[in-house]
Amino acid sequence: MFEIVDIRQKPARVQDAVQYFWKQWGTETSYHFYRDCIERSVETESDVPRFYVMLDGDRIIGGYALLRSDLNSRQDLFPWFACLYVEPEYRGKKLGAQLQNHSIREVQSKGYDKLYLCTDLTDYYEKNNWTHIGKGYLLDDEETRIYEYRV
Repeated sequence: MFEIVDIRQKPARVQDAVQYFWKQWGTETSYHFYRDCIERSVETESDVPRFYVMLDGDRIIGGYALLRSDLNSRQDLFPWFACLYVEPEYRGKKLGAQLQNHSIREVQSKGYDKLYLCTDLTDYYEKNNWTHIGKGYLLDDEETRIYEYRV
């Protein structure tokens, strides 16, 4: 069975989480951004940011984050589901849906009634009851699809 944990629960794994999220989503010039964000998420008393990893034993096989902003033009929306990733060899087992459902329970326990995400994917998040609510723009002016989940 796989375990989903807030990286705050595994402080010895913080640097592993930094490497994992940066490897999946970062660029050669964004390592310090990911390191700083994840390290600060462990120290803050705020509800977000939070980074979660899915473990198969000691191996990180997936993860996601809850963020204040996912770097798009819709700063009026909050909190954001971001950085969803499942290792290719673990795909097809509905682990992405498990991570999404975990995030929904987390935001509900924190008192939020909505959760947002942005993506260029279509027909993936709809399978887990996300609703496409419009578009937003990333920092490079690239258009992105915005989804909402009503908790």
